[in-house]
Amino acid sequence: MEAYLLAIFITTLVYVLLAVGLDFQYGFTGLINFGYVGFFAVGAYAAALCATKLNWHPVFGFGLAIVVPALLAWPLGRVALRLRDDYLAIVTLGFSEIVRLVLISEKEITNGGQGIAGVPRLFTGFGSNFRNDVVFAILMVAACAVVVWLLRQITRSPYGRLIQAIRDDETALLALGKNPARFKTQVLMVGGAIAGLAGAFYAHYSSFVTPEQYTPAVTFYVWMAIIMGGIGKLRGAVVGAFLLVAFLEGSRFLRDVIPGISEVAMSSVRLAAVGLALILFMRYAPAGLVGLKLRTKRTPNKVAKAGEAS
Repeated sequence: MEAYLLAIFITTLVYVLLAVGLDFQYGFTGLINFGYVGFFAVGAYAAALCATKLNWHPVFGFGLAIVVPALLAWPLGRVALRLRDDYLAIVTLGFSEIVRLVLISEKEITNGGQGIAGVPRLFTGFGSNFRNDVVFAILMVAACAVVVWLLRQITRSPYGRLIQAIRDDETALLALGKNPARFKTQVLMVGGAIAGLAGAFYAHYSSFVTPEQYTPAVTFYVWMAIIMGGIGKLRGAVVGAFLLVAFLEGSRFLRDVIPGISEVAMSSVRLAAVGLALILFMRYAPAGLVGLKLRTKRTPNKVAKAGEAS
């Protein structure tokens, strides 16, 4: 049971990295990225190839997992960000599918659909697998904390106010002589680097990567995390990631509640349950859990001030 809970916790931390990276792109800059899983896949494969075929130290693999997705985001941004936001969503979705098809077709490098097995686990010298995973989880907590802290510093800086101005009124920013396309490309690169870092952690934890792990559904899950937690709030992205994994793992037990559901049909039922949860959040808590909490805190203050004024 402890090993299972630890595995869920590590998976949640992977989604935390993905959620804060996507929230930085959409929540703070307004970039609609429907191909976020492509950067996640590139980071995972970069780390896996460095560790298995090149026999490099994992530090270099993590470095490439951060740099390569960021570099891929640059030409994608230069091309796509000259288009309207809805076209950006289409282009990024196509990018993620191109990445997955390349991973399948380039069999000499990626082993095609069979994937890459034997990616070495980190921290294998602590006795048992459980202890190794505990140290791995501590490293991931530290990585998540550093990434969130860095993004918080960025979003509270003049640069952060500028990218939020792009989200709120890009035309006004153009009137001030700024170039939104350049800043959008930079944000796309930062988000891609964070997704690549998450991919490297995932590859070394699962010890196996395959193209089927990086479907558009992963992007949908990350979008769901930031919506449930609160868009434009880093704390909301973290909360949303934990809530997302709780939904995904909790829905596994629906088969014990709903009779007559086969194992094959269970995946569809789980997806429907997650979709229903998303609809309910959009209907009753559009600002997410963090936004709902902030609104609840502010309401008594407004009532008190109204009472004083009367």
